[in-house]
Amino acid sequence: MKGPLFYSKILLFGEYGIIKDSKGLSIPYNFFKGALKADDNNSEVAKKSNSSLREFVGYLEMIQKNSPDLVSFDFKTLKSDVESGMYFDSSIPQGYGVGSSGALVAAIYDKYAQNKITVLENLTREKLLVLKTIFGKMESFFHGKSSGLDPLNSYLSLPILINSQDNIESTSLPSQNTEGKGAVFLLDSGSTGETAPMVQLFMEKMKQEGFRNMLKDQFIKHTDACVDDFVNGNVKSLFGNLKQLSHVVLDNFKPMIPTKFHELWQRGIETNEYYLKLCGSGGGGYILGFTQDFDQAQKTLKDYNLEVVYNF
Repeated sequence: MKGPLFYSKILLFGEYGIIKDSKGLSIPYNFFKGALKADDNNSEVAKKSNSSLREFVGYLEMIQKNSPDLVSFDFKTLKSDVESGMYFDSSIPQGYGVGSSGALVAAIYDKYAQNKITVLENLTREKLLVLKTIFGKMESFFHGKSSGLDPLNSYLSLPILINSQDNIESTSLPSQNTEGKGAVFLLDSGSTGETAPMVQLFMEKMKQEGFRNMLKDQFIKHTDACVDDFVNGNVKSLFGNLKQLSHVVLDNFKPMIPTKFHELWQRGIETNEYYLKLCGSGGGGYILGFTQDFDQAQKTLKDYNLEVVYNF
């Protein structure tokens, strides 16, 4: 048995902000992928994945019991497959902010959910919200709290525009300019980040009035502007807003940025060669970069692995 492939995702804009109703933009990233498999793989990775799936099945039973009208699964087949050694074979790095658990959730829903909403039907806003709710409940097993966006992106394999928590739509992006000098890129921080503690830290900060005001007046304002600029292809305006956003993140989300990158972050803002922002919850994993001259940024960041995800 080998299931269909599910891809990683990149939340270009909206990390933390979407918890408080900012806009967001999430895109599939086909460089990494995963699929459910049942074969004679006895590797430690396959065993660990299978063990995690066993726990996940128990959690899904609880979801179905508590929300029978929301989702139901074919547990007979699922349990039998897990007993036979099924695992999630994935190249998506864990703790890197590119949706490793999201792809797994999408794969399980696709194969075992009953009366599922499929990618082929007319995906109204209501259906997208139902999917997002289901996926949020499923993925909470891994993170403690999930918006459901990562699995949704992985399941649909389409860019998703988040207008607010209860207003999401699939969207199209301006065509990439493969000859363009500008790029969105991933910078490998060299260490993994744990989502749950970072979200916990954010929730603690939200208890401070000053932080809440900053989030509303600066962080969300610039995030929303970046989303609008990106979707509409306003590159010049986008980079102006990115600079502001990068600055706000450096000033207010320092604990989410690995310490050794604080200087590099500041340098980008000062030289305008590139702007960095969080990719996912931060704490490690990938950092997102935006530049109008990728060759120059590559020279400056020569000590780091960079992966281009989009060309301007």
